[in-house]
Amino acid sequence: MIQITALLFFLLSFFVFSMPVKAVCPVCTLVVGGGVLLSRYLGVDDLIIGIWVGGLLISLGLWFSTFIKKTFFKGQEWLLVVFLWLSTAIGFKEAGFIGNPFCKLFGYDKLLLGMISGSVAFLLGFESDFLLRKINKKNPGKALFSYQKVVLPVIFLVLSTLVGLKICNIYP
Repeated sequence: MIQITALLFFLLSFFVFSMPVKAVCPVCTLVVGGGVLLSRYLGVDDLIIGIWVGGLLISLGLWFSTFIKKTFFKGQEWLLVVFLWLSTAIGFKEAGFIGNPFCKLFGYDKLLLGMISGSVAFLLGFESDFLLRKINKKNPGKALFSYQKVVLPVIFLVLSTLVGLKICNIYP
């Protein structure tokens, strides 16, 4: 009886604390999945699609974490990012976007490889914003230029896309 009560309490607390995430995650997955489908239809390589999907997922996770009014534990926003990223990757796998044996680069799935590199590129841009704010001697903690927080991740994603395009041209 105690085990059943503990299990019910765990399940109930899981749904109470993660309700906002569950409301957005499937919608984001469907929208991103639709974008992948449209991009594939237009002939865009899965590596390039994955780069922008990975950046979008990190951005959405961090952006959505600002809407959660209460912080339950340290690192909650990163757990939300990981949950959003994994749920999207699993959704892509279930939809057949990930796992195509003919869509590989160096033995790895192109879409998944792109998602990982896009996530890393976005995080590098995100962290470079903090670094530039730290080294700003004129106004400590302030941006060096307007929209720095937006421009830097986009620059890193564009650079990652250019590298991905070069790789796609070498290894079609």
